[in-house]
Amino acid sequence: MGSDTDDERGIPLPGGPVRGSTTGRAPMAALDLLGRRWILRLIWELSREPAGFRALQRRCDDMSSSVLNTRLRDLVEARIAIQDPTGRYELTPLGAHLVEALDPLLAWSIAWASELEKD
Repeated sequence: MGSDTDDERGIPLPGGPVRGSTTGRAPMAALDLLGRRWILRLIWELSREPAGFRALQRRCDDMSSSVLNTRLRDLVEARIAIQDPTGRYELTPLGAHLVEALDPLLAWSIAWASELEKD
């Protein structure tokens, strides 16, 4: 699991089997979704500003169009992002709330990197 081939089964949902949990507890379903390759990067990019497909592809180190398409579909299906009528993707209020929830992880990662630089 965890590879791009998992896409055929759709996004992980609370209440059903997900990676790490047969019962699909909400935190495990969220971690399964957020652990998919490129998902957190896309959320990060969309938290900076809405963007269209090509702009996101450039901002994400030219990831393949098929993976980008799949990941954007995952984010829309999970209601973390939406696509506006002009084709640009942006975070939903739920997606913005997720970014706020990740702020402590960002602070921790900066402290962690600083600690590792001491060596």
